[in-house]
Amino acid sequence: MTTRIVTLTLNPAIDLACMAPAVRPTHKIRTFNEHFDPGGGGINVARVLHALGGDTLALVLTGGITGRWCEELLNETGVPWQAIPIRGRNRISLNVQDQESGLEYRFVPEGPVIDVDEWSAALDVLKQTEADWIVASGSLPRGVPVDFYARCAEATAARGQKFVVDTSGAALHEAVRHGVTLLKVSLGELAYLAGRALPDASSQQQEAEALLRTGAAKIIAVSLGAEGAILGTPDGFTRLPAIPVQERGAVGAGDSFLAGLVLALARGWPDDRALGFAMAAGASAVATYGTARVARDAVETLYRTWCREMCAPAGIR
Repeated sequence: MTTRIVTLTLNPAIDLACMAPAVRPTHKIRTFNEHFDPGGGGINVARVLHALGGDTLALVLTGGITGRWCEELLNETGVPWQAIPIRGRNRISLNVQDQESGLEYRFVPEGPVIDVDEWSAALDVLKQTEADWIVASGSLPRGVPVDFYARCAEATAARGQKFVVDTSGAALHEAVRHGVTLLKVSLGELAYLAGRALPDASSQQQEAEALLRTGAAKIIAVSLGAEGAILGTPDGFTRLPAIPVQERGAVGAGDSFLAGLVLALARGWPDDRALGFAMAAGASAVATYGTARVARDAVETLYRTWCREMCAPAGIR
């Protein structure tokens, strides 16, 4: 039976990615090779799930002309979506790659203010949505209470759904107080929860173990960038090195990692294979220009390569 994975994006964006010969202050910067993608954490996760053959639906707060543009771009991707209307306009993010320095500049607006009736409507829709997994990913826009994802965790638990959260700051702190199925954090976010620096593998695993032990999450995934990733489950901990690729852009890589992980776990894959597939999805995003532009063939090729190097051949399950 197909597992349905629904994503929630409260602060979506139009992601404009472009290149420039050089970024200089006060100069008119001529850009080229522009790409427009529907962005925001949950949207990115849904796009990658769809690309990888998963059954998904994106729940999205949209408003204004930019909201209609986001819906149009979602239609172009083929991702099923459901809009929850707001009165404000969705944001536009800008990612500029400086060819001279090789650096990437990312400009991310706050987004609109969400009124009480709007975020309440989002919670009501979530409570009525049929899904096996719910993935809440991304920042909370202004006006949404910091415990919103915690409310989502309670609502999904009451319906027997698996709840995944990937956020930061106060919203992250509140979510882990109520327990989630899968918590995905970066190393910086793990250090934030710990209230201390985590400079080595031992301290990182100790903190992840503490989160599992206290019931903050049943499963925890920690992305470590160039150092790889950690997956902690009731069966133990798996730590894997990063899959080396030529880096073209990092926007949406964490969301791609999360999509691959949730899809693999939903399909019942063993921990090491699930983490390897997640890392293949994240590496594929890093190797591609634009936001979370992941192709199934590329991800499966990276995964097979990882399997040959890291474990006995078993192919794609």
